[in-house]
Amino acid sequence: MAVMNGHNLLSPPLPSRLQSWDFNQIVHRATFKFELEDEEKRKKLCEGIFKVLEKDITTSCQVTCLEALRILSRDKKILVPVTTKENMQMLIRLAKLDNSEDILEDVADFPVIVESLKCLCNIVFNSQMAQKLSLELNLAAMLCNLLRKCKDQQVISDIKCFDLRLLFLLSLLQTDIRSQLRYELQGLPLLTQALESAFSIKWADEYEAAIDHNGPPLSPQETDCAIEALKALFNVTVDSWNVHSESDSHQFRVMAAVLRYCLLTMGPTEDKTEELHSNAVNLLSNVPVSCLDVLISPLAQDEIAQEATTLDEPPQEAETGQDESREEEANLKYNTMVYNGMNMEAIRVLLDFMEKRIDKGSCYREGLTPVLSLLTECSRAHRNIRKFIKDQVLPPLRDVTNRPEVGSTVRNKLVRLMTHVDLGVKQIAAEFLFVLCKERVDSLLKYTGYGNAAGLLAARGLLAGGRGDHWYSDDEDTDTEEYKSAKPNINLITGHLEEPMPNPIDEMTEEQKEYEAMKLVNMLDKLSRCSLHYITLDSDGLERR
Repeated sequence: MAVMNGHNLLSPPLPSRLQSWDFNQIVHRATFKFELEDEEKRKKLCEGIFKVLEKDITTSCQVTCLEALRILSRDKKILVPVTTKENMQMLIRLAKLDNSEDILEDVADFPVIVESLKCLCNIVFNSQMAQKLSLELNLAAMLCNLLRKCKDQQVISDIKCFDLRLLFLLSLLQTDIRSQLRYELQGLPLLTQALESAFSIKWADEYEAAIDHNGPPLSPQETDCAIEALKALFNVTVDSWNVHSESDSHQFRVMAAVLRYCLLTMGPTEDKTEELHSNAVNLLSNVPVSCLDVLISPLAQDEIAQEATTLDEPPQEAETGQDESREEEANLKYNTMVYNGMNMEAIRVLLDFMEKRIDKGSCYREGLTPVLSLLTECSRAHRNIRKFIKDQVLPPLRDVTNRPEVGSTVRNKLVRLMTHVDLGVKQIAAEFLFVLCKERVDSLLKYTGYGNAAGLLAARGLLAGGRGDHWYSDDEDTDTEEYKSAKPNINLITGHLEEPMPNPIDEMTEEQKEYEAMKLVNMLDKLSRCSLHYITLDSDGLERR
């Protein structure tokens, strides 16, 4: 049943806290739809809950009432009469948002704080009046103050998580609060600190977090906190493409370093890891491109000593023996993360994330375009990143017998996207490959074929060849011997080496050749005797001879 009986709810609290949890959390956990005929009962029930919360009742009773209110607050229709300034202030008081103490000490109050924050999240999300009251009551400032109290206190991760969620909702639904959070409340460093705290980061350098590749994955609570912080930071930085001050640049670089750590961190499950990385990618899209060089870092001296080869000098083939084969495989795996003495782990994660989103085959605009756009801007602004990505996505051509869009490589998948039905998807995919080719038309055609690239070239006015507007280094691409030998016979339209077509006349008899020749003569004669009729369109769009 969608509605809970008011008499049962307002009766004395259940004797066992576990029973109360079972009743409200398990039975009604998935309750999001309510019976229309019981709407008045739900309104009265909400009013009754607020009246009970005004009284001096036990903590367990407060929690039970708040749990019921949280479930009822999912119904937008009943919130209008109960969303008042007094009721909002009551929830703020129960959440300890008006508390002036420096730290949260009374552990017994934590369940009440958490449930109050959950109720505020639902009410703010579902009620425009609550959103206006939040601005009037300066709720964002109170939440920031509570977030500072939660600093370095892991035991209250639930409080921090729902504090961050409420900040995310407020900054999403109220542009005034978003601006207040960014500038007046110093939300960028505060939320970055919350994100850093969720990861328990230890710094190896000013803009480099120490990575423990053998460490355990994040706990579910840490992952949820990190995701909420990422979403709140996205709203705060949504208009931050241009950095105008040194302090802003420093803060964005710190945030980019934390996001690099995030990309190299695993969640408790594969789905949670993807959600974590997805939000990190979205936030990186807001980071000024000049600060994205933090995503790559120079190798330490001991790492440089271990580096036998780099991507510029591929490892030599092992001679014979199983041990040598294993060593070569290990070297190759290591070197796919290294380029020109730079650690490219984060970029490798972004490329893998992009390929996974392509393989999903759906929701490209929401799921794929952010990471493609991010990689495009990184490649355009940072030479080392561009060269590393090109080595991964557009390696030197060897097999030119297949069309560029046929196959399972990343290049094949991206070329297929160049003719996708979604205009935004095909534009960003083509732009990404164009930037990797240093915006040179001849280089792009080599990897994609003229047919796949025609849309981009037409939009840029480059159908006749040339290059784009951005400047890139003048280092030349090196073609493989296989490509050089096949190049004269490659079809520029399809971008692959076609088998020579047999001449149909070779297998004809003399009588057949004479018949086809006379047939052609008759067709030409008939065509010459026909008069031409020029057709134009009149003002109504109708044909007129």
